[in-house]
Amino acid sequence: MADKAREIDWEYLDRAASAEVHVGELVSSDAGGMPIYRVMELSNGRAWLRDVDDGADRVMPLAEFHWKARA
Repeated sequence: MADKAREIDWEYLDRAASAEVHVGELVSSDAGGMPIYRVMELSNGRAWLRDVDDGADRVMPLAEFHWKARA
């Protein structure tokens, strides 16, 4: 998965500039892109996520993510 993270062009989620995250996008809390999660659902400031490395599902506050894959 480390190779996959290097292939992704990451975009900083500037909340002041109203950067948004959408279902289906890849997000990460680390600028290096690890771990990487796919957004499955968004509700009330939380994201339902799937870890693209191990397939585990998680629910986390969206505010914990500072990077998303550039479209």
